Amino acid sequence: MGNNLVIVESPAKAETIKKFLGKNYEVVASNGHIRNFPKSSLGIDVDNDFEPKYITIRGKGELLASLRKAVKKADKVYLATDPDREGEAISWHLMEALKLNDKSTKRITFNEITKTAVKQSIKQAREIDMDLVNSQQARRMLDRMIGYKISPLLWEKVKRGLSAGRVQSVALRIICDREKDINSFIPSEYWNIDAKFDVKGEKKPLVAHFYGTADGKMVPDNKESVDSILDAVKDKTFVVNDVKISERSKKAPVPFTTSTLQQEASKTLNFSTQKTMRIAQQLYEGVAVKGHGTVGLITYLRTDSVRVSDEADRLCREYVEENYGKEYVISTESNSKTGKKIQDAHEAIRPTYVDITPAQVKDQLERDQFRLYQLIWKRFVASRMEAAKFETKSIKIDCGEYRFTAAASKVIFSGYMNVYQNDDDKEISDVISSKIEKGMELTLSDIEPSQHFTQPPAHFTEASLVKTLEELGIGRPSTYAPTITTIIARRYVVKENKNLYVTELGEVVNEIMNQGFTSIVDVNFTANLEGLLDCVEEGTVNWKTVVKNFYPDLILAVEEAENKLEKIKIEDEVSDTICENCGRNMVIKYGPHGKFLACPGFPDCRNTKPYFEKTGVACPDCGADIVIKKTQKGRRYYGCINNPECGFMSWQAPSGKLCPECGKMLLKKGTMLACMDNVCGYKEKE
Repeated sequence: MGNNLVIVESPAKAETIKKFLGKNYEVVASNGHIRNFPKSSLGIDVDNDFEPKYITIRGKGELLASLRKAVKKADKVYLATDPDREGEAISWHLMEALKLNDKSTKRITFNEITKTAVKQSIKQAREIDMDLVNSQQARRMLDRMIGYKISPLLWEKVKRGLSAGRVQSVALRIICDREKDINSFIPSEYWNIDAKFDVKGEKKPLVAHFYGTADGKMVPDNKESVDSILDAVKDKTFVVNDVKISERSKKAPVPFTTSTLQQEASKTLNFSTQKTMRIAQQLYEGVAVKGHGTVGLITYLRTDSVRVSDEADRLCREYVEENYGKEYVISTESNSKTGKKIQDAHEAIRPTYVDITPAQVKDQLERDQFRLYQLIWKRFVASRMEAAKFETKSIKIDCGEYRFTAAASKVIFSGYMNVYQNDDDKEISDVISSKIEKGMELTLSDIEPSQHFTQPPAHFTEASLVKTLEELGIGRPSTYAPTITTIIARRYVVKENKNLYVTELGEVVNEIMNQGFTSIVDVNFTANLEGLLDCVEEGTVNWKTVVKNFYPDLILAVEEAENKLEKIKIEDEVSDTICENCGRNMVIKYGPHGKFLACPGFPDCRNTKPYFEKTGVACPDCGADIVIKKTQKGRRYYGCINNPECGFMSWQAPSGKLCPECGKMLLKKGTMLACMDNVCGYKEKE
């Protein structure tokens, strides 16, 4: 058979694969990429047909030398990097750097690290797919151009160490736009009215909710309307107008894609996107399992396909029938596909062996590995199960012109919910007595109005941001986690209790990007660019055409921004605070957390102080200055300078005007001023 060399990315993956192949195979790891653009320059020869300039990554020289030695001993080389664009590019870089021969070198891919899959991949060895490689090269070059041309401008205008990116700048804009919507949101008042009825022979009262009239729904928006309704039904007869019993079903969820796994792990396990991908990588690369040896527990983790192989589908259906019963096996074809371009060479994320249950491997996995594996396993098994069925009962109760309604639901066939449930599967569990019939008169025991206010749009979480990026077609499965990690690491955004909040620094960077680079932070432009890169992958668009068309527009935007943004260059502003160490007036500087006071005598004097920017508004409680402050993680708010003696604070900017109705502060909300007391509800145009 000769000597065969298999090159993978990670040592963990190498260890797993070694156990599947015979003694004629040596398996080594490249430890990820071995070539990259140089750090000191753009690395793209724009005058020579945009040729990329790659160099060996610093510290990889020794590894490359050892790989060359291994190649010399081998008769055949198999490049077994990950089955995606980046993996294809790593294989191509290895081929170039190691000067591998086309005839003796083949590319192999497998969606799961199992003995069968790895051995099958060798039988199906192929050439490197240059369309995939060029798609990845184009992505890297576009990212490089944006980063290396715009980031220096941010350093000049704001501070060193900032960065811009093709996906990260759009993600930041989306978060900033949501923050503006939240800050400009004015709550609206609305009321619920709950009526309780005593039902003869039943211990629990029947609770119905005010609906409106027979002509349509009504939502009372003030106390006067509520009082009018209460007066109209007082001492009047309530009659059951209609009782409707129906059945409905809820389909099983499809298996996880990268995006849906990140979202669900964030919601149910409180994992960051980065943590989800790290643990999924460990499960994919291989874990020692009793009775199976070292095996990859899940299929490849970067995919936007929900397709499942025929074999995996068959085995899972057999598992369901054996463990739950034939009636639980899904009867319809469930390999649905997304409408957009999908990486269909991949399957959905699923367990490699459905018969390796979470309970069997619990003792052999770390806690978080077990929790993620259990989530993936349950979702996949549920996807091959029948829909859950519910009996729903709804009643309409009339009193004069007004109508109240009640509804309840109960499970009559659990279906997939026997295995997997998420927040969406929580059903109404109230029970409506079977004694209630159409035409029956009901005795009112209590009626309770309750005041509420509409809520602003929710702050983004990592899960909801991933969902939004995917829906808008921005980025791809492999980019979501690093994008979110970057904007948090750069301190453009902070994460508090799952929510993402924009920092002052993030607002400044977003403002500069919006002023100077409109197209780069435009959602549609970025989504269209993703579409073009997908066309490169399909072989219908030349990769250099995409790069050549993008570069001149970028350079023009940079030149215009340099001139236009010169006027807003942030200089060190001199404050009236005196440095107690040397007597100089301290200056306002930008740091990782925003503004702070520093002595201009640095490095001789290193005195610094927190900087509280005055709003020019007096505190309504004590008359002192209201200043802009930040939470420990960098989220901005407005508070009294005398804190903690005075407890005034607001997330929205105070206007300085007091409410003419209740005397509390009016806050700035978009183009309106609104009373900080929602119950008062006063508002006026700014």
